Amino acid sequence: MVKGANVGLSALSENVGAVVVGLGWSSATGEGDADVSVLLLDADGKVRSDADFCFYNNPVAGDGSVHLLGKTPTADGSEDRISFDLDAVPPEVDKVVVAASRYGGARFGELDDLRLTLADSTGDGLARFAVHDVEEVSALIFGELYRRAGEWKFRAVGQGYASGLAGLATDYGVDIDDDAETADAETAVAQAADGEAASARTAGPEGAGAERTGTGQVDAAPEGPGPEWPGPDVEVPGGTSTATSARVPAQSRDGHAVDRAATGPEPAEPGTAAAPADAPKSARRPRTAKKKVTLPRTARKSLADNDTWRTARLFPGSALKSDRERETRATSVVLSVMAQVPEFGRRLTAAFGAPAGRMETFTEVTLPHGESPRRPDGVIRVERAGKLWTALVETKTNGNALKPDQVQAYMDIAARRGYEAVITLSNDVALEGSPLVDVRIDRRRKHKVALWHLSWAEVVHQAQMLIRHEGVGDAAHAWLLQELLHYLQHENSGCHGFQNMGAAWVPVRRGIDEETLCQGDARALEVIENWERLVRQVCLRLGGELGQKVLPVQRARRGADPGARRTELADHLCEQGRLNAEIRIEGTPGVLGITADLRTGKLRTSIEVPAEGAGYPLARAKRLVRRLSDAPADLHIETLVDGRGTGPRGTLERLRPEPADILPKDGAQITGFRLSLFKGMGAGRGSAETGFIRSVDDAVDRFHAQVVAHVDAPVV
Repeated sequence: MVKGANVGLSALSENVGAVVVGLGWSSATGEGDADVSVLLLDADGKVRSDADFCFYNNPVAGDGSVHLLGKTPTADGSEDRISFDLDAVPPEVDKVVVAASRYGGARFGELDDLRLTLADSTGDGLARFAVHDVEEVSALIFGELYRRAGEWKFRAVGQGYASGLAGLATDYGVDIDDDAETADAETAVAQAADGEAASARTAGPEGAGAERTGTGQVDAAPEGPGPEWPGPDVEVPGGTSTATSARVPAQSRDGHAVDRAATGPEPAEPGTAAAPADAPKSARRPRTAKKKVTLPRTARKSLADNDTWRTARLFPGSALKSDRERETRATSVVLSVMAQVPEFGRRLTAAFGAPAGRMETFTEVTLPHGESPRRPDGVIRVERAGKLWTALVETKTNGNALKPDQVQAYMDIAARRGYEAVITLSNDVALEGSPLVDVRIDRRRKHKVALWHLSWAEVVHQAQMLIRHEGVGDAAHAWLLQELLHYLQHENSGCHGFQNMGAAWVPVRRGIDEETLCQGDARALEVIENWERLVRQVCLRLGGELGQKVLPVQRARRGADPGARRTELADHLCEQGRLNAEIRIEGTPGVLGITADLRTGKLRTSIEVPAEGAGYPLARAKRLVRRLSDAPADLHIETLVDGRGTGPRGTLERLRPEPADILPKDGAQITGFRLSLFKGMGAGRGSAETGFIRSVDDAVDRFHAQVVAHVDAPVV
């Protein structure tokens, strides 16, 4: 589509009751990013209330008809996806605006390949819009969905605001909070209730005098049920309740106070005295955050006599003896929690085109199929406004692979019965362009059935994000998610995610060691695909633990064929004997590199940080060493020199007494430093203590906790 063009959705597909919009971009460094937002507008072009402003702090709006799904890895990077249940959009909403904003003075002109994609409920692409000429804007409207003559249409907009998120929000009637005293007071309330300071995020719009901030969680659900559960309101000293969502002072993304002087003084109201020019400006932000419940940061002291007493669990896992029992139990556990915790069920199904409605789940349902009835592991059914959405579920645990004949039979049954989807759930991680199972699609059938895949690692990730970071509606839901997580992470559950590098792993390692592995060897391609699965699982696990976006970085040309890209990487593996990956963690100054050298048996984790601050080179070196005071002594530090790559290098142990040893002798300009840790690589293909997968997990965890966590993100 071109800028300004519009199209009726019904002309593109019959399955447009629910659609998924994807927003994507790329940057040369892999670090450029933006935050997605959606506004639901009435016939006057304004939001009905602040609840119609859907953004990172309010990811669900319109009675559940709009859901921000977050970032999803793709073949050439990642994209933000938004689910729209158009049949459920309130009738008072006439238009839905899809936008994104940057922060800290960044502009969309610094990003490449800006685009919007539109897909129907079966995942089929309907439209694509490439956005150009937005160099100076920090908030951008990609497109809009609107009603016309009883149907939904889409318009490609591609226009933006130099004034950022605040300018966009106020233009559409979102209330911007400017009560700084209330913000400070309620932040203190949140700290008293949760024991920690509320976290904040901002975008720095230009010219609007408004800051974009997030809101910390104000509630904490205890570890187990009982009469002592705090309700939604937690009483604090002074008789104040946390019933009102906490508001926080404006901050920048690095956690420091925002300098508001650049925006100039606010004009005084008529008839009032003007505020002093140097008076602190009030914190301003869209007031849309809702109070949620998360688990406490620290567990309560146990009442058990000793460590041998085991806590009673809702979903015990110790008695499971066979893979069939594990599959049955895992299916029942996850489907039951999906039905009882609406936020969790919606999060797992929104991307599959499910509407936002009442969900019921079933297990061991018998369905006719020729002479031998079939029994899928589960069925998900969602009802909205008298319409039903149904998906069959096929589950596998441990290392059991999905069976193509089983999946094909469920696809045929779903097509005959008019169901919308088949969802497979296993420890495998799906890759774009490399399906886990091949199924035949009968193009003669009018009704289309979508085939979707979930990994157990994704299920755990979504549960962690809700229970530990974003919060759910009440303490009972938080406890249910906690029990689900405990079950999935139990050693006997069989739901531990990707855990086997495949049969080609040992032959490829041997071939590299003996220098007999040749380019074009299919076994090298299998190792590359499994390496990509492992890296994506590392991102899911780390993101769930940190509550931050963690995504693999793809530096391939956007639109490149994923199969061709993996073939090229396989040839590099044969030639160099190394597996390479990069991941981006929100809030860090660079990308985290992971290199597995199969020749030396070493794993290297690294990050490049800019040389911060002004001053002499020696002052910069000393500043870096001070920041790394708690880092491991065997941390390697390399100087990055302008125009010629790397300069002097040494271990932190050697540099602590003599930071000057890291400086170039010829006085060349220092642009940054590369920090690296090395450890031995596991040999086995599995996830055992001595396996390769476990060694990669341990290396990333150690590097992030002991190095990256001490490197503050610079102001963007």
